[in-house]
Amino acid sequence: MDKLFKLQENKTTPKIEVLAGLTTFLTMAYILIVNPLILSDTGMDFGAVFTATALASAIATLVMAFTTNLPFALAPGMGLNAFFAYTIVIGMGYSWQFALTAVFIEGIIFILLTIFNIREAIVNSIPADVKKAISVGIGLFIAFIGFQNAGIIIGSPATLVVLGDLTSGGALLAAIGLILTGTLLAFKIRGALLMGIIVTTIIGFPFGITQWAGGSWAPPSLAPIFLQFDFSQVFTFDMLIVLFTLLFVDMFDTVGTLIGVSTKAGMLTKDGEIPHCKMALMSDAVGTTVGAMLGTSTVTTYVESSAGVAEGGRTGLTSFTTAVLFLLALFLSPLFLTIPGEATAPALILVGLFMMTPVVDINFQDYTEAIPAFLTLIIMPLAYSIADGIMIGMLSWLFLKLITRRTSEINLMTIIVGVLFLLKLIIG
Repeated sequence: MDKLFKLQENKTTPKIEVLAGLTTFLTMAYILIVNPLILSDTGMDFGAVFTATALASAIATLVMAFTTNLPFALAPGMGLNAFFAYTIVIGMGYSWQFALTAVFIEGIIFILLTIFNIREAIVNSIPADVKKAISVGIGLFIAFIGFQNAGIIIGSPATLVVLGDLTSGGALLAAIGLILTGTLLAFKIRGALLMGIIVTTIIGFPFGITQWAGGSWAPPSLAPIFLQFDFSQVFTFDMLIVLFTLLFVDMFDTVGTLIGVSTKAGMLTKDGEIPHCKMALMSDAVGTTVGAMLGTSTVTTYVESSAGVAEGGRTGLTSFTTAVLFLLALFLSPLFLTIPGEATAPALILVGLFMMTPVVDINFQDYTEAIPAFLTLIIMPLAYSIADGIMIGMLSWLFLKLITRRTSEINLMTIIVGVLFLLKLIIG
């Protein structure tokens, strides 16, 4: 195991890596229920999508584990599944088979872009201070998701968001979990996030928040959605728009997650590059392609991987553990689906804290660097999009460098990426 995952070289142990993988899985296991719920609104079979979600996540994460030795997990992306269901199918009126076809073509395009190093070049074109801001922005974003899952932050027609009722229900349970997990961290107890999730889940039973999921232990059949493609409308303008949107959001969500989590883990090279970046991006592309064949929406690298990194995960053994748990989930779905969102919310909130550390290394004295970095980190949680945060940050960086005549700092790939962002703004 040490030879395969280079544990000693990365100053880690099997125990640390397995705990990290379990923590990552528990913080993202919600996708096993949320993805089928969203895609079933299109008419897709709920049980079949559950199986497809677990299998696609496991396959993509295994590819990540063995080709990159990085502690990142993958699954069908939130936001991308909503675009699949509520824009392509319900909004535009296309069948879910058409949408699956678009996802399949997207995956093939990503494989080609990765083979020819185009995606890796895009990653490397992002300025250093924007990369640091991406990590911070993801931290704010994932903490915001945690607060929402907990009911600590709720919607408001007047101010969009407002503080929820912390004296009862899920918000109170999450607050207890936050104090408990924070106390464990303060005492530097290894596995604090995982312990916090488990104990909070147990406390949730008398609260009435944690409910035994029940149901069958056998994996549902894939038959209703497996290889259900519709190529009859491939050469249409709508397909072009759908493909561009899928490609854009997936590419920069993945890039942002890889950069942010790698920065937090101290994995970036001296040149600010992600180790094994090409194969990390290939894992995403393969996951998307295979996921479409199985019958699910776009697969992407998960920001919740930062929870495992925060627990000490540094190698592919972390992602391998997460992948194995996705496979086990096929046969233990009632157990995993019992964990409420309020129990995982404290872990996400505290991971947000961990992701903040690169902010001290941002050059706030140079406003052509500081302003784009600030816009990157603040837009992510406010727009609820990693991709949009990167877009605004990159465009502002380019404009400020051009206006101040510091064009020597701009390279060709950065200009190309900027043009793509402008196209995205125009298309909407």
